[in-house]
Amino acid sequence: MSQGVGSSRDLPIDNRDASGVHLAMEYLTKSTQSLLDTGSADNSDLSAKGKNVIVIGGGDTGTDCIGTALRQGARSIVNFELMGKPPEIRAENNPWPLWPLIYRMDYGHTEAEKVFGEDPRQYHLMTKSFIKDESGKVTGLNTVNVGFKNGQLIEQINSERIWDTQLVLLSMGFVSPEHYLSNDANIMLDERGNYQANYGEYTTSQDGIFAAGDCRRGQSLVVWAINEGRGVASKVNEYLL
Repeated sequence: MSQGVGSSRDLPIDNRDASGVHLAMEYLTKSTQSLLDTGSADNSDLSAKGKNVIVIGGGDTGTDCIGTALRQGARSIVNFELMGKPPEIRAENNPWPLWPLIYRMDYGHTEAEKVFGEDPRQYHLMTKSFIKDESGKVTGLNTVNVGFKNGQLIEQINSERIWDTQLVLLSMGFVSPEHYLSNDANIMLDERGNYQANYGEYTTSQDGIFAAGDCRRGQSLVVWAINEGRGVASKVNEYLL
């Protein structure tokens, strides 16, 4: 099996149960399904049309949320980042050949800047709680500015702020693959919740079942999925012969 990492990291803070707070993949999946089924954007309560949208977390998934919300006609979009703004050039502690941790504008950021006049990202922000109305719908959220000292996250005094929003999308990465397959097949997991299988061998704890890709190594790049897909195909061929 080659399965992606599907269990999203959540944000268990006050009023997380508010209507209008969704995991990014829930939002993206439903939006794409609507386009495939009807040829038009999703018009359900999950749609960003006419709403102030806040995307918590970055990465490719967060960028896709920004781009999708733009196409649905969001009134505004803000993207919260816990970390600080990356430097324009490599820092001394980020030498080649490490991946350059520098400031970049992805397609979603560029499009949002064109529409709203500025990069949608706000840095050093931590969400403390969601705000909901009497009907249970999200109407805002509370944040605080943060910094880091000796690797410890420090909240800045008197930096609290309330943001108006009607749709919050949580894009904070993934913790492990979903376990419905491993549970059914009784496959052993590693300490991170991934399917236990060594790189280059790909054999799981169950004879005849192989694992490769994100479900084995954790969230990674498509080039690794291609590499492991080729490797596991070879091992399965050996097994069948």
